[in-house]
Amino acid sequence: MPQTSSRGILLAAFGALALTPDALLMRLSGMDGLQMLGWRGLCTGLVFWAAWLLTTQDRSSLRRLASPAGLVLVLAHFSNALLFPLGIALAPVAIVLIAVACMPVSAALLSRLVLGEPTSRATWRTIAAVLTGIAIAVTGSDGMTLNDDALIGAACGLGVAMSLATTFVTLRRTPELPLLPGLGTGALLAGLAGLYVTGPARMTDGNVSAIVLTGLVILPVSFFALSSASRHTQAANVSLMMLLETVLGPIWVWAFLDETPTARTLAGAALVLSALAIYLARPLVSSGVKYPGGSRRRGAAPPSAP
Repeated sequence: MPQTSSRGILLAAFGALALTPDALLMRLSGMDGLQMLGWRGLCTGLVFWAAWLLTTQDRSSLRRLASPAGLVLVLAHFSNALLFPLGIALAPVAIVLIAVACMPVSAALLSRLVLGEPTSRATWRTIAAVLTGIAIAVTGSDGMTLNDDALIGAACGLGVAMSLATTFVTLRRTPELPLLPGLGTGALLAGLAGLYVTGPARMTDGNVSAIVLTGLVILPVSFFALSSASRHTQAANVSLMMLLETVLGPIWVWAFLDETPTARTLAGAALVLSALAIYLARPLVSSGVKYPGGSRRRGAAPPSAP
């Protein structure tokens, strides 16, 4: 594995692990979605901007945010910051994170739209499988009626998946963009929207320390690591590491708050994660297995992109 790719995967794994307690702290805050949006956006945005101002002497790169790629980066992180707390406030954590796990497929579709890369039949089969899994997870116990809150949470999670995929693909394609102010601007805009709708008087309702911890520490550390990783390795690799949050996030919530996933949620999650695991393993299988001495397995196809 190239050194840059190894560095990217390690950064992505660190960022994903750092993000896993996020949903638990959001639940512990006891706040609604717009309150969380205000605190998380403002705290994260200020941390990113402060870090950039303290560590960067050449400020000329800032004008790149006015480019089309820069605006896409800001808008993508704004959408991510907006949709995730709204989804967590309305739906079970597991439902939202199952939908967020669809990011690898979102990245494949985005690559087709933006870069003109073809979408394979395997990608379309995976899309069908993950949508089926989400449909199972959001239906009621009788398997016919939809849980409205779960459906909204799943929609928010899918929006987050597309937003993250857009962020990673944009940074991979345009590495000269200033990472910290780009993410910071998107977060600040989302935070200001949450503050405006909620109003200053209600912002202190709930457990402020829990939500401030996510905004000042967890989100800046995790998203800086994940976004930096996308400059060193493929977006699919970053997406694979993000599945750690899908698995560990609900476990944190279940362990501390006893929010137990339903049987249908677990079945849907199993289908989604299995389909994504098979999809992400395809490049490794197609590259063949090397025996000692460097020979390739007979009949193995050359490496190919998912």
